[in-house]
Amino acid sequence: MELHTHEWGAGERIAVLVHGMMSDHRTWRRVGPALAERGYRVIAVDLRGHGRSPRGEYGAELYADDLVETLPAAPEVAIGHSLGGLALSLAVERLRPRRVVYSEPAWSLGRVEQPVDPAVFVTFKTAHRTMVRSFNPRWDDIDVDIELATVADWDTGTALALSAERLQDRTPEKPVVPSLVQIAGEGFLFPDGAAAAADLTDRGFEVRTVPGAGHTIHRDDFDGFLAGLEGWV
Repeated sequence: MELHTHEWGAGERIAVLVHGMMSDHRTWRRVGPALAERGYRVIAVDLRGHGRSPRGEYGAELYADDLVETLPAAPEVAIGHSLGGLALSLAVERLRPRRVVYSEPAWSLGRVEQPVDPAVFVTFKTAHRTMVRSFNPRWDDIDVDIELATVADWDTGTALALSAERLQDRTPEKPVVPSLVQIAGEGFLFPDGAAAAADLTDRGFEVRTVPGAGHTIHRDDFDGFLAGLEGWV
């Protein structure tokens, strides 16, 4: 499946951006231009079932296959958020970016006694402005508008395909290429913060935490997000 893409910049180095569940390329509205200013040609995808990309069967491996089929091989850097981080980790051996940033990757969906089941996100399909604002008090109005628009364009089947018996821990045993894991200080995927960071460090990842930020770090604290990427982009 060839995915819809959106680009910023025309630099010789390529950066690819992969969004999380319920979003699409619009979530990167500030990140794309910022990387373009640093000399990158930035390519952001809409995962299948999101934005302007086709619908079809869904599953983690299919999301990864789509990235390999759509994106140029061996980009300078690849950044994946949440579901995008999961898809990117399953594609990285074939895509072979020089560096990868996994921002709040949905590998374990919360390694706690009751992990987060993606099926809960189906309720967000009917989200209204007050609901989005209550969950994301630090977002500006533009990001709230974008969230409402991307949710409207989102197929809830993408969440159900990762639910129930398909819910599993997909934390990589080790990085395939030099890799940074960015953790939100106030996120829900790594509630045991320090322990998760220690485990990922033992596996060979560099780990950086953005204090005070929620799950969608690049929208919650854009400056903190970029500062956390120093040396990687």
